[in-house]
Amino acid sequence: MTPHDLLAPQQLAISLGLGLLLGLERERSESSIAGIRTFPFISLLGTVCAQVADLSSPWIIAAGLLAVTAIVITANYTKIKNGERDAGTTTEFAAVLLYGVGALIVVGSIEASLVVGGVMVILLHLKGPMHRMVNAMGDHDVRAIMQFVLISLIILPVLPNGDFGPYGVWNPFKIWLLVVFIVGISLSGYVLYKIFGARAGAILGGVIGGLVSSTATTVSFARRCASDPALAPLGVLVIMIASCISLVRVLVEVAVVAPGILQAVAAPLGILLGWCLVISVGLYFLSRKSVVEMSEQKNPAEFKSAIFFGLLFALVLWGVAEAKERYGEAGMYVISVISGLTDMDAITLSTAGMAASGNISTRVAWHSIVVAAMANFAFKLAAVAILGSAALIWRTAISFGLAVAGGGLLLLLWPW
Repeated sequence: MTPHDLLAPQQLAISLGLGLLLGLERERSESSIAGIRTFPFISLLGTVCAQVADLSSPWIIAAGLLAVTAIVITANYTKIKNGERDAGTTTEFAAVLLYGVGALIVVGSIEASLVVGGVMVILLHLKGPMHRMVNAMGDHDVRAIMQFVLISLIILPVLPNGDFGPYGVWNPFKIWLLVVFIVGISLSGYVLYKIFGARAGAILGGVIGGLVSSTATTVSFARRCASDPALAPLGVLVIMIASCISLVRVLVEVAVVAPGILQAVAAPLGILLGWCLVISVGLYFLSRKSVVEMSEQKNPAEFKSAIFFGLLFALVLWGVAEAKERYGEAGMYVISVISGLTDMDAITLSTAGMAASGNISTRVAWHSIVVAAMANFAFKLAAVAILGSAALIWRTAISFGLAVAGGGLLLLLWPW
């Protein structure tokens, strides 16, 4: 018995399972073309044709595809002829694609076939929510998506992938790739905001704010609490949760940019995050309200915002390299304070990358990130002091003061 003989039953079983899964979904949607029985036949036909083609001629796969397409066209024509005005083509395309998935199990990858089949089921099942989401989108939302496409799929591929500038720290392609990464994280928060909006509770509101921008969230709630001091207990909770999410972003960024050092930096940064979460839990029990109306969020995929972050990141890369060359570790911490005042992403990405390449130690990298986080807390507290109410100021001062104290103890006591 050959390995091919052993694999054939497994391929047929997987094909049958995917066909039944797609057929179940189409049966529940009352498709008049194909359902719980027809879809397994289609997937099995693709698999059998591919198995036979493997033994004889590859044209058998093409012949099977033409047969399935002809049957689908005939069925759709009959459906329209019988008076179904809104015929649609989703089931028809799903049937043809499923034939291809059945063939892919044999001639390609079983894993890829399972992924494609799973995506098909999800897309078919989410018809209602996806249509409602598209109908609810305005011009501003479509522009956000198109701008992200511009940033990621048009600009990124044409940038040179080489090291330029002083110390060779400027790689246009890598810098813009990280811009795409950061904008993508912020855009996910913007999508959550568009989905939940005013229905977001305090916790979800803080999560969304942290994904988009914890600094912008702090400024927004400081202004709102200035006009309505009663919101202060809830406002400081949202601000603190958003700050926690900014630390989660830091861990995600390290995992993506420098996975080799993640284990070393995850422990101290995780402790700081845990301490901030403890503070947030305390604020949650002290606040009496649980629902907050989110302020209007700005589109994080704006081209000028992406350009600004790219320039800031390039500047931080140069500043870190220059400070390390001239002043050693002390100079790097100064850059961390300056960069962390308004943005945690740039200093995190730059120091993590340098640690991964061996230019700085892991200890210096996470020390720099913690110092930047403490500077970011200080900057947001200053924003609250300038824009917020007295009730919000003292609550934020206590919360951020505890967070900064925890960061300071971490720097002093964590083993080198």
